[in-house]
Amino acid sequence: MVTLTSTRAHGGFRRAAAALAAVAALVPLAASCAAGTSILDKDSLVIGVKADQPNLGVKGAGGAYSGFDVDVATYVARKLGKQVRFVTAPSAQRENMITNGVVDLVVATYSITAERKTKVSFGGPYYVAHQDTLVRADQSGVDNVRDLRDRKLCQVTGSNSWRRVKEERKIPVTLVPSASYSECVEDLRAGKVDAVSTDDLILTGFATSGTKIVNAPFSDERYGIGIRTGDIDGCEAVNKAITEMYQDGTAKRLLQKWFAKSGLALTFTVPQFEGCG
Repeated sequence: MVTLTSTRAHGGFRRAAAALAAVAALVPLAASCAAGTSILDKDSLVIGVKADQPNLGVKGAGGAYSGFDVDVATYVARKLGKQVRFVTAPSAQRENMITNGVVDLVVATYSITAERKTKVSFGGPYYVAHQDTLVRADQSGVDNVRDLRDRKLCQVTGSNSWRRVKEERKIPVTLVPSASYSECVEDLRAGKVDAVSTDDLILTGFATSGTKIVNAPFSDERYGIGIRTGDIDGCEAVNKAITEMYQDGTAKRLLQKWFAKSGLALTFTVPQFEGCG
């Protein structure tokens, strides 16, 4: 009798332990599902933008953000029926901010590349910019990217622009590290570097007295909206919003608002999307 009771007790303990183990196994799964929630399931979105790129994303003294990317993000959020809160997204932190759930989207001159697509997904592109070069106004001898040979080029952490020069085109330049393009331009004016090369839309905001854009573009930079990998429904909704932005004339209005005085040849047609699969 004692043995039977003991056996039943042990059987009950085993069943209870198995049940607890099953529940414990479900906890990480539930957490994973919560982490994978689509942007469409949220009432409001946190969107990462730049804080120091004139015409694209600037954080004012009062804490408000303004610029082309900010306007695009605002339009997309409104089309999705979401409230929006902006935070600063430095170039070197964009992927981590998305994968760690710090932001829901990134709209911050975020060029779509094969390497980045291994970590995050992209809606868009919402615009195709072109890489160019900024030099001092009194500097001669730089008429195109190849003229940067043996010169000092600013290298922003987290940006791929310097790779287009040194690695893709094999131009022997001396790289000078920097935290941001605003810092790069300060170094250019101070003579610490000879050139800053990145997207033409970025350069327009820094091309003030004392500097000039070479106006010799040499790449296509597809600005995408960064989103968590796997959120296909959210990505497709973002693409629909971008399409509507061009169809209703908003894209043209925003591009002219921020870049009409730059002299760039702006494009007002919907870019070819990458696809969300």
